[in-house]
Amino acid sequence: MDDATLMRRIAEGDEKAFETLVERHQGLVLGVVARMLGHRGDAEDIAQEVFVRAWKSASRYKPSAKFTTWLLTIARNLVFNAVRDNRRHARNVSMDDEETVCQWPDPATRTPAQEHADKELREAVDAAIEALPPQQRMALILRRYDGLAYEEIAEVLKTSVPSVKSLLFRAREELRARLSGWLGENSIEK
Repeated sequence: MDDATLMRRIAEGDEKAFETLVERHQGLVLGVVARMLGHRGDAEDIAQEVFVRAWKSASRYKPSAKFTTWLLTIARNLVFNAVRDNRRHARNVSMDDEETVCQWPDPATRTPAQEHADKELREAVDAAIEALPPQQRMALILRRYDGLAYEEIAEVLKTSVPSVKSLLFRAREELRARLSGWLGENSIEK
């Protein structure tokens, strides 16, 4: 059953259709939200709210765009609100938290010096991504981690494809500048 059909059934109160929709898309939504926020606890709350809003607006859903684009637009709005709220409250999240989203290779095969260098690099990358403006961070995450096309990112961010390309260019340049000590000859790629 496709997403549009599921949404029609959800609008009629079909809880099984809703469960199917959540199971189908929860990984994508949670992944995007978690990468944007950097803390899984907050991400789970926001991802849950994305699906609550999808349920509540099922009767108004019009399948004019890909369903995932519509769903990620809801996620974007909630994430940007959370980012604004977090900035207001000056809440800092430790990237060493055991709920950190990024998964790194098993350090068992690494020397202590390599483990320390890897940890420092992870912290530098996490901090550099977190320091990006929300639009740039969202564009980068949707492109790099979720593989969305420029057109899909433009729909989610409610902007144009050239604007998405510009956001990505600026995000990569900012990351390159912040991580220049780590990169050496390497570069940040698409």
